[in-house]
Amino acid sequence: MDVIDIPLVLAWVREIAAAVEQQEARLTELDSAIGDGDHGSNLRRGFTAVLAALDTLDEPASVGAVLTRTGSTLISKVGGASGPLYGSAFRAMGAALPGETADPAEFAAALAAGLAAIRKLGAAEPGDKTVVDAWTPALAAFERTADTGLAAAAGSAAEAAAQGVLDTVPLQARKGRASYLGPRSVGHPDPGAASTELIFRALATALGRLKPSG
Repeated sequence: MDVIDIPLVLAWVREIAAAVEQQEARLTELDSAIGDGDHGSNLRRGFTAVLAALDTLDEPASVGAVLTRTGSTLISKVGGASGPLYGSAFRAMGAALPGETADPAEFAAALAAGLAAIRKLGAAEPGDKTVVDAWTPALAAFERTADTGLAAAAGSAAEAAAQGVLDTVPLQARKGRASYLGPRSVGHPDPGAASTELIFRALATALGRLKPSG
């Protein structure tokens, strides 16, 4: 499939919700090591609310409408940093996709807008041990392979995000709750990077080319 349409973006969000539910305990474990221990439960609650909100969205007019509703719901329902960060990302992607469909280049631009929103809100750079460390390589992989089609690009992005998670292990956190730990944050994957991998892997799953992580 070389076009993102409304049914596909709905399937993507549902895959994210399913992945978050499946991986809630793992996300909580990762966050317990260097954070508040509520990343998994917060995201599960948020995406449960997203599914309910999308059920009331009658015949969305655009791909962006689905993503905007997703983002707005996350901002209003999720505590901690993850709600505002992911909510802002989905809203930015929604604003970038006003049509009923999006081609790979348009979707790559939307993913870039999502990353820009995350970086602006969190003031995070690559290497700070945050969501950015998984989203940045995922975006680069998607852009690099976009001309091979959405499925291949999504698969490449998911694998790049997974590597991004691994690459956070030796980093010392410079942003968020984990930064309070200083050197003790070294040796642990960043939970936000891990949930970012779920988001990109869910896209690949929705496109039918990868199995869900876990």
